[in-house]
Amino acid sequence: MTAYRELASRGISTRFAADLVGIPRATATRKPRNPMAGPAPIPANQIDDAERRQILAVVNPDSFVDLPPIQIYAQLLDAGTYLCSISTMYRVLNENQQVKDRRRQARHPARAIPELIATGPGQVYSWDV
Repeated sequence: MTAYRELASRGISTRFAADLVGIPRATATRKPRNPMAGPAPIPANQIDDAERRQILAVVNPDSFVDLPPIQIYAQLLDAGTYLCSISTMYRVLNENQQVKDRRRQARHPARAIPELIATGPGQVYSWDV
């Protein structure tokens, strides 16, 4: 990268300099990352835990449990309530593993395969061979 920057600073075109160095021009002109920059700044409008709990409290009752977040959002707007954006609703549900089907579903126990045991001749007949 330093060779590319040297060539580019001497007035050689970026395309030709990238070809000489043997790297793609997009890679050469990309802004370098600063590993010492630290974590990304926290947005000013980030929702806190209380707001996340409020979203979950509104989205999880029986009236909304069968609906996807976009329909919940639309019904809340029709009622005059703006809770959060659709993407925020999806994000909060995803953090709580509720993005997939959220209804209560029947969980059937695994069935045991019947075992045929014969203690003598002519007790068990089977056509599976």
